[in-house]
Amino acid sequence: MNRTIYLSPPHMSGKEQTYIEEAFRTNWIAPLGPNVDAFERELAGWAGAEGAAALSSGTAALHLALKLLGVGRGDLVFCSTLTFVASANPIRYEGAEPVFIDSEPDTWNMSPQGLETAFVNAALEGRLPKAVIVVHLYGQSAKMDEILQICGRFGVPLIEDAAESLGSSYKGRMSGTMGDFGIYSFNGNKIITTSGGGMLVSDDKAMLEKARFLAQQARDPAPHYQHSEAGYNYRLSNVLAGIGRAQLQVLEQRVEARRAVFERYREALADLPGLAFMPELPETRSNRWLTALTIEEAEAGFSVKMLLDWLADEQIEARPVWKPLHLQPLFEGCRYYAHAREESVSEELFRTGICLPSGSNLTLEEQERVIGRIRSLCALRNRTIRLA
Repeated sequence: MNRTIYLSPPHMSGKEQTYIEEAFRTNWIAPLGPNVDAFERELAGWAGAEGAAALSSGTAALHLALKLLGVGRGDLVFCSTLTFVASANPIRYEGAEPVFIDSEPDTWNMSPQGLETAFVNAALEGRLPKAVIVVHLYGQSAKMDEILQICGRFGVPLIEDAAESLGSSYKGRMSGTMGDFGIYSFNGNKIITTSGGGMLVSDDKAMLEKARFLAQQARDPAPHYQHSEAGYNYRLSNVLAGIGRAQLQVLEQRVEARRAVFERYREALADLPGLAFMPELPETRSNRWLTALTIEEAEAGFSVKMLLDWLADEQIEARPVWKPLHLQPLFEGCRYYAHAREESVSEELFRTGICLPSGSNLTLEEQERVIGRIRSLCALRNRTIRLA
């Protein structure tokens, strides 16, 4: 039986055990310690940010970013719709109201056109959002010049959800470092992993110190346990931070490997009709965390669902593109601004989009197996159509 090919499995460097053993040897088995401090410094230096706070997840980082910006009950927060639910859940944690912004076709990310419309309407209503959350989907940066310009014009802070885009760049700047705050995820399926973990980055060191305070149950500086505000148990373990330090050392190699995976798919499937790969905006470099493409059934002869089932029959894991959040039952009734009148780009991407196995440890043999399976479905369907 063929071994399962996973969508995006962890990829260890072999150096992680050194940092783990050091943590055990020195008894730093806690959500603080030398690895935590070093991981924060090393990641901030790598990304070009003034500082970073290591946390238990990317979701925790996003939640604290909203807290630091004063988002509260009844506030509006504009958010990309084509993303995982974790991008919007923290908005609800604070009792705020998410307003979802469509994608645009050049990056599949937040539409500046839709964002502009949402801001104009909010201004007319006299109720501007407290923050904007832009997601860099599957490693591709959004159109940050346009989005930053719009947010700056209305005086609204921007949070970059760079959970999927660590290692990507936009016009020479690293993803996650252009807004007021950036967040990264080190979940097991991300380009580097600490098993579970995240990071909040910013050029505002005072805000990052406040984030660390909130992440450690907001304990006041007193000889006894005293608390003046609600806090959270959000700090990253020193053991897991050690894993992150080793992973960070091979980040560029992981980016190169995933970009190579993407290019092999694109070259091997270029002649198949109806397939279009996720674009890369000029002057950007995507980490290609996942290889994503769209399938037009009328041209290709098969649908996304057909391909998912066809791959699953051979123990190959693939996934549909994220279901837009404005279509999720959880967010029923929330406002949504499309890219253009009668043009919802995110809904079309959800209908036609699929993500293929993209791990940096995907072997050539495994990738050829995936490619061969896709080509066999195309040949089968086209032969069936001709016979019909």
